[in-house]
Amino acid sequence: MRFDYDVIVIGGGHAGVEAAWAASQALGENGHVALVTMRPDRMAAMSCNPAIGGLAKGQMVREVDAMGGLMGRAIDATGIMFRMLNTSRGPAVRGPRAQADRYLYAAEVQRLIATRSNIHVIAATVDSFILEDDRIAGVRLPAGAGQVQPRMDPGTSWAEVLPDPIWPSCPLDTDRVSDPVQLHSRAVVLTTGTFMRGLMHTGEHRTPGGRVNEPAASTMSDTLRGLGFELGRLKTGTPPRLRRGSLDWDDMPGQDADAEPVAFSDLPVATLPTAHFPVLPQVSCRLTHTTPGMHELIRQNLHLAPMYNGEIEAEHGPRYCPSIEDKVVRFHDREQHHVFLEPESLHTDEIYCNGISTSLPAEIQEQMVRAMPGCSRAEIFRHGYAVEYDMVWPHQLDSTTMTKRLEGLFLAGQINGTSGYEEAAGQGLLAGLNAARMVKGASLVRLARDEAYIGVMLDDLVTKTPREPYRMFTSRAEHRLLLRADNADARLTPMARTWGLACDVRWGAWCSRRDSLEQLHALTGSMHVSGGRTLRDYMRRPEVTIDDILSRLPGDFDRDLVGRVMIDARYEGYVRRQRAQVARRSDIDRRGIPDPSLAARTSGLRAEAAEALEKFRPATLGQASRLAGVTPADVTLLAVALHRSSGLKN
Repeated sequence: MRFDYDVIVIGGGHAGVEAAWAASQALGENGHVALVTMRPDRMAAMSCNPAIGGLAKGQMVREVDAMGGLMGRAIDATGIMFRMLNTSRGPAVRGPRAQADRYLYAAEVQRLIATRSNIHVIAATVDSFILEDDRIAGVRLPAGAGQVQPRMDPGTSWAEVLPDPIWPSCPLDTDRVSDPVQLHSRAVVLTTGTFMRGLMHTGEHRTPGGRVNEPAASTMSDTLRGLGFELGRLKTGTPPRLRRGSLDWDDMPGQDADAEPVAFSDLPVATLPTAHFPVLPQVSCRLTHTTPGMHELIRQNLHLAPMYNGEIEAEHGPRYCPSIEDKVVRFHDREQHHVFLEPESLHTDEIYCNGISTSLPAEIQEQMVRAMPGCSRAEIFRHGYAVEYDMVWPHQLDSTTMTKRLEGLFLAGQINGTSGYEEAAGQGLLAGLNAARMVKGASLVRLARDEAYIGVMLDDLVTKTPREPYRMFTSRAEHRLLLRADNADARLTPMARTWGLACDVRWGAWCSRRDSLEQLHALTGSMHVSGGRTLRDYMRRPEVTIDDILSRLPGDFDRDLVGRVMIDARYEGYVRRQRAQVARRSDIDRRGIPDPSLAARTSGLRAEAAEALEKFRPATLGQASRLAGVTPADVTLLAVALHRSSGLKN
């Protein structure tokens, strides 16, 4: 077992695996990454809905992929229902989404992690940090820790064992040590998910843990508080899972996968002998709804629901994915709410009830579920539950994900107050990249709000104080015309290449697409159609289709690339205006504030502004301008003080 690492990642959820993967790529073959997790066989487990993507979330998955991440590759290999959402609206707000086989998804991520020889997976919890001169120097593990290896050769195609009734969760061999262990590193990425003092609730039944059948991380909260971090507590929930055989499945209206699904990743699925996509058979889900009788049952038992009755210590839950108890109370005039019944795997009978997250007692859940059309004989495979957990208020972070209080400590995922696999993956990738860059002595990366949804998310987290789990929406991005799902590669892959994240295969594929796009732009701008208009003018007409353009082009062009050029043409005027806005603000948005104490030394600042600047310690003038309580006049004073400070230093 190795004891010295370049980067240590704590936690094997969606943030942790992306952090380890990004760090291993940025460091190169000679770098060493430790991925410490309580349950290696549960890495990348889908605790809630086994789906990836959606509105704004799908754009983030495309961004993770464009920067060399895992999530897009894994869902392409294991998706069982691909759909493009918001197709009736403009391309800027359309979002790719896919239901996954939850067991295959985790197994595929584990397979990919196993292909990286410089990632060492260690089965353990972390007791505390090792500090030297007020910076991270490593972590302490209890006795029983051990490095693990997957029994299956990572080069083996997981698809070869698909006939198995239940997908195996990557059995592991472990050589455990008998004494406590110290792992040394200058950079640590902490991704605890919902496990820090996690407590699960189903009615009055309480179980410590961050996920079913997995224990809580009991010491990390005290460790962070001891270091001076301000912690909060949030809550979330999950719905019951039903047995498909107990439902009137064929009698309920269905929703099918897209006939021509769109992949998330720019890379082909590695486990396939051919380029066929999608990999797995596609399924349909079913639609049902709540009923007035079900609502009355819930109202009569609100006092038994910890998500609602105040028993949970956390004050706020997810506003945009509320429990059915919250829905019934908040929307008391609604007679029904949609419920989507979504298969969780090709090889099990499990159905996810999307829309009725609940913490009611088990016996109430059974009555509640059977009140829905098509579910009168429903059997619950696993009851819904609420989970409350500790998190770190993210104003204590920089938008690089490194903490301001402790150099070398990076935080990613739900520990920062976010919700969702996609939000966790984006943070994890950036944290792993920056941890590796810090070790190498390179400048840390900040993604701007006009560069990526991931940049919007990190900027929101460090300039606002979320009182509920943060979820990404297209409405949060003021430059969403620039941040489309289809152009993530153009925005981010060239930068990722300079950071060491884009492999040769990805880079070669992007260069080929870039050349084709340039050729298409040139052709459509020079070719003329009837009336003297260029083909580019013609494709702006709303009734013109991709097939119309393909039939007029010389040569054989990729259909998706033609679609991108059409979108560029139709949004050209709007995009030009947005880029002009970005250019006008670029100086203030990117100008750094190297001295955190500058606000205290800036005369003329209002007390409210000085207090906000002291609390959040923004890294740039742009971040300062987005703080509550800071006015444009305050930013001007700060900019003048920054200019004078810079002049004095020079």
